[in-house]
Amino acid sequence: MNARWTSITQLREGIAGVLDIGVEQRVTVLDEAALRERLIGNLVYNAAVGRDDGIKEGCRWLVREAARALGVFPASIHEMYSARGRGEWGGLTVPAINARGMTYDEARAAFRAALGLKAVAFIIEIARSEIGYTQQSPAEYATGVLGAAVREGYRGPVFIQGDHYQVNRERFQKEPLAEIDTLKGLIRESVLAGFFNIDIDASTLVDLSHCSLEAQQEPNYSVTAELSATIRQHQPPGVTIAIGAEIGEVGRRNSTLEDLDAFMGGYLRLAGERGVSPGVGKLSVQTGTSHGGVLLPNGSMAEVELDFDTLKRMSQAARERYGMAGAVQHGASTLPDELFHRFPQEETAEIHLATSFQNTAMDSAHFPSGLREEMHVHLREKYGAGKRPEETDVQLMYRERKRAWGPFKDKVWDIPQSNLDRIGEELEAVFTFLFTQLGIGNTMELADRYIRPVDVPMPMPALLVEALG
Repeated sequence: MNARWTSITQLREGIAGVLDIGVEQRVTVLDEAALRERLIGNLVYNAAVGRDDGIKEGCRWLVREAARALGVFPASIHEMYSARGRGEWGGLTVPAINARGMTYDEARAAFRAALGLKAVAFIIEIARSEIGYTQQSPAEYATGVLGAAVREGYRGPVFIQGDHYQVNRERFQKEPLAEIDTLKGLIRESVLAGFFNIDIDASTLVDLSHCSLEAQQEPNYSVTAELSATIRQHQPPGVTIAIGAEIGEVGRRNSTLEDLDAFMGGYLRLAGERGVSPGVGKLSVQTGTSHGGVLLPNGSMAEVELDFDTLKRMSQAARERYGMAGAVQHGASTLPDELFHRFPQEETAEIHLATSFQNTAMDSAHFPSGLREEMHVHLREKYGAGKRPEETDVQLMYRERKRAWGPFKDKVWDIPQSNLDRIGEELEAVFTFLFTQLGIGNTMELADRYIRPVDVPMPMPALLVEALG
């Protein structure tokens, strides 16, 4: 059981003999075995659910520094993707994993699977909406991911991504400047936390009422160019943050090559005027999927008519016309297992996966049944009024279950470790399957070819500065 620290004295006692903070405010690992087996879990735990904000900040800094000392570093996948755009490599699809709840344990499972396959080409991400309903700040999220890498003995780049940094259409229509300022603030906060990959999603602003494709995409590419400039302004020295964009909102009509050209034509013009270079390196497109899949009344998943031909043509055009890595597929984690090998075959650049991991955890026999029922009671009380006439209770729970992570965050963290370990084993099996199907095994050499570690130190929190005198 992890211990909650309530004072700097407890924190100092916890790290004694394991981590040393030098006079230049950098950390040295004195005992890696003790760090991995005992300390890192306590640091991540207190960084997430500690009662004292100063202790939280101190733990987050210590995890980031301990990771750096062991050769684990937040990284941008930009250079790898640029090389793919130049035709220097291909034949695999990078999975982007949305760890919503149980972030630390889910990321641990992903790193174990990666180590078993010698895989590096994968991303761990969180969307703007998920930050809200899971109650995880970018700093907390990055701490959980880096801590998981340390715990499992992983070395090398860790690609942490801000997924769907999405413009809320309703808020934008009422107060456009305020909505954009909120996103700019989130970008700054994320970059400080080590998010060196950010996907902008202004596809919510696409206006299909216009006759011309250029006019339809204009609000999308204008906002994307403005937020791209913000990313470039705030990226650390030596780091080129990987930027993604989206031309068709997931769940709407399928994207076309004409949409791609209309978006990129306007984006490149405005990005050039703003001095944004390089610009976006990948494009999310709509090919027939929906976020989370669709659960039928009988409990089965609705069959998805995924348009692989569109995906292939969009990826090829993105590379050949604009030097990007290719197209990105969203809403795919609940697809049938037999389809995943198709994504690398069609040279899809990246695939975003979320709901199936959530399902594996929440539906596990090792997830405490009492806690699951508490979550369901909460969801019925909170969201039952929005139940659609044709929906069953099971469908409602499936649709809204993601919103239980935040309100039950502390209780999830306090699930017995033996249960978490068993759930982690189940998740690891899922990751191993997906990583194999997507072709990312043996990508250490690929990453070494293009990704260089960049030391991006975080300022030591005031609490630790004062404690060290």
